[in-house]
Amino acid sequence: MSNKTYDSISSTVRNKYKDLMKNQTIQETLKFIESDHSRTVEEQIAITEIPAPPFKEETRAKDVKKRLEDLGLSDVQMDKEGNVYGIRRGTGKGPKLFVSAHLDTVFPEGTDVRVTEKDGILYAPGISDDTRGLAELLGVIRAFNHADLPTVGDIIFGGTVGEEGAGDLRGVKAFFDEHQDIDGFISIDGPNANNIVYLGTGSYRYTITFKGDGGHSFGDFGIPSATHALGRAIAAISDIQTSTDPKTTFTVGEVWGGTSVNAIAQKAGMTVDLRSNDQTALKQLNETFLNIIQEAVEAENARWNSDVIKVDIQKFGNRPPASQSQDAPIVEAAFGAIEQIVGNPTLAGAVSTDANHPMSLGIPSITMGLGGKAGSAHTLEEWYDPKGAYVGVQKDFLTILGLVGIEGICEPLLGKRKQ
Repeated sequence: MSNKTYDSISSTVRNKYKDLMKNQTIQETLKFIESDHSRTVEEQIAITEIPAPPFKEETRAKDVKKRLEDLGLSDVQMDKEGNVYGIRRGTGKGPKLFVSAHLDTVFPEGTDVRVTEKDGILYAPGISDDTRGLAELLGVIRAFNHADLPTVGDIIFGGTVGEEGAGDLRGVKAFFDEHQDIDGFISIDGPNANNIVYLGTGSYRYTITFKGDGGHSFGDFGIPSATHALGRAIAAISDIQTSTDPKTTFTVGEVWGGTSVNAIAQKAGMTVDLRSNDQTALKQLNETFLNIIQEAVEAENARWNSDVIKVDIQKFGNRPPASQSQDAPIVEAAFGAIEQIVGNPTLAGAVSTDANHPMSLGIPSITMGLGGKAGSAHTLEEWYDPKGAYVGVQKDFLTILGLVGIEGICEPLLGKRKQ
């Protein structure tokens, strides 16, 4: 966990945000954001009710693209991967910041995503994660339109695909492959408006399939079994020892195989998730895991003096672990803005978000928590309480202002990277 205290932000950043809060236009815009709260919630509900299953985000993406166009952003587009984004241009003398929320949800096609309300609480799969992030993003753009302040830096606002599950951050990976001139990145995602994620947990994910000839449990007894090889692997995986610092974990998530109770299995498999906050530890865990898979094949074949069992190893997830200093300008900017709007900023421990990828490239990146309260994420019972949620939009707006700067008022906190 972080050890950054409430008072450890630099005096330069703290004073800059105090000065920004004295600006009349900014104060009026913060009030506008509060008055815009109901519209933001209405958009949140409308977008939630557009299904966005993994790898099938296009319908929602088209809706968000239209909303970005209606808000007057320049060069609004949908890229080959399915991300949608547009730009709010600055004076051309400052950094370029990408601000996004993810379009996809974890829920499969056919899930009922209609929103219901009870006692002021909204219920629907995906109502918070990350549809609230998309709604806040749109609210921030409206705030910039209302303020009409000339920023020094450019701001790209958009929605990304593939943040959840097997999506493997494909959206941000594609975006940063195509855009080499980005100086900073903010993802609007996750709980708690005072929360800042500045570290990234890395993960490797695999589908492992053992294959053999298979046969009758009695008549063909004496040949290797794919499920027995799978069992050997799972038993050995469960005995792996990992460190707590850096935190390094593993799990066998899904298991399948065989055809009937009286059959020697021809095929059996599993999905596996390996995670760590450290690249070296993750690589070591990965090596141990792959050795276990090969040893399971060899042991099952040796048991029956055979070479029938083979294994197919498919890696479908590669999220890089990443880190940056607690004192990075992008972290301190978020800290300073939250201090003014919400109070008691918190630096969270490492998790896996869209920020992992750009952070691993050396691009200053954070994930900022949402306004309001939420619970039961990734379940059909997901809920969201919008009471006072406008503070999320307010601190996002103020963070971004500090990072890109305002012509004639303040210089950008975010620097331009050397290309």
